[in-house]
Amino acid sequence: MRARHPCGVPGSVMCPYAAQLAPGAPLRLVGGWVRHDVSMAYERNETKAERLDRNFNEQLQELRITQAGVQILFAFLLTIPFQQRFTELTGLQRTIYLVTLMAASISVIVFTAPVALHRALFHEGLKDFIVRYTDRLIIVGLLSLGLGIIGGVVLVLDVLLSHTAAFWTGAALLALELALWVAVPLVKKQQPTDE
Repeated sequence: MRARHPCGVPGSVMCPYAAQLAPGAPLRLVGGWVRHDVSMAYERNETKAERLDRNFNEQLQELRITQAGVQILFAFLLTIPFQQRFTELTGLQRTIYLVTLMAASISVIVFTAPVALHRALFHEGLKDFIVRYTDRLIIVGLLSLGLGIIGGVVLVLDVLLSHTAAFWTGAALLALELALWVAVPLVKKQQPTDE
C-alpha cells in the first residue's frame, strides 16, 4: 500500500503545502501517512535577542487586542453608579458590581503594566525579564478580564431578568471561557507535534 499524505496526495507526489514549509523540511511515515515533521519544519533561524524581540512584539499585539474589550467594559462599569436605577440595586447586585469593577480595574492596570515596565527597563538589557514578566501579567489580566466579563453580564441579566437566568448564563460563560482559554490550549500542548 502506498503511503498517503494527510492532504490526500499520495506520498510520491509533491505536497501542495510544501511551499509553506522550510526548505528541505523532513517528511516521515506515521501510521501509513507521510507527515511533515513539524518540530523541525517550524524552527526559526534567529538569535536570542531576535527571539525576545519577536516574543515581546507578539505579547504587545495580544495586549492591543485585549485592551479594547477591557476599556469598553471598564467605561461601562464606571458609568453605572451615575444612572438613576443604581439606587434600586439589591445588596447582591451591588456586590456583583463591585467585584466586576475591581476585576476590570485590575485588568486595566495589569494590561498596561508591560508598557510601563518596558519604558522603565528599556535600556537596561533586561528584555528576557520583560518577556517572562509580561507573560505572567497577561495571564493575570486574562483571569481578571474573564471575571469582569462574566460579572458584567450577570449584573445586567440579574437586573433585567432574574437571579436564576443571570447565574446560569454566568456559569455558561465561565464554561465557555474555560473551554476556549484553558482546555483547548492544554489539549493542544499534550498532542504530539506531528498531528
